[in-house]
Amino acid sequence: MSDPGQSLYFVASRDQSNSTLLKIQIRCDNMDVVGEIIQEMGKFLNITDLSSDADFPDDFNSFQEVIDRVTEYNSTRVKLATDMADDSQMVKALIIRAEDSRLLTDMKTMRRAYTDLYSLNNQLISNYNQRTNNHDGLVNALKEVNQMIQRASNLRLGKSKTATISDCRNAIKSNNMKSLIRIMKQGYDSKSY
Repeated sequence: MSDPGQSLYFVASRDQSNSTLLKIQIRCDNMDVVGEIIQEMGKFLNITDLSSDADFPDDFNSFQEVIDRVTEYNSTRVKLATDMADDSQMVKALIIRAEDSRLLTDMKTMRRAYTDLYSLNNQLISNYNQRTNNHDGLVNALKEVNQMIQRASNLRLGKSKTATISDCRNAIKSNNMKSLIRIMKQGYDSKSY
């Protein structure tokens, strides 16, 4: 552990006959450390399947901020795509107006159409830059989501680990961000079981 003030506690519970290990609690504030411990314990003890409940308030609170950013980036992406579609229709209309004016030798209307087209082109370039920045932010936020899914899955072994990843991916595909943290805490989507 890199933080000298970090605490790590193991609590083991047995049944009354002291013969069967029922539950182990690992108490630590660092999700990555706990994930590494579980993975190494699984290898050492040859455990093929291990489910767990996890609660890392600081990590989940910061992850909620990431989810909020993803939601914001997605809504901005949809709005910008709609705006770009509207602007491209206006470009078509302005080009047709300019060409019609040219054919009719109406130079004043033609110049105004090309001036409007130039202005709209600059607006499209600005919107494209905004879409690019939004896309980059969305990609970075989704990378953070993937990293958090991996961190949460490392708290489990075998089928439980696979179920955590699968249920998290399904929650993202269905845009059900509210259940994502619950899945990470429980290791599965309670609605599908």
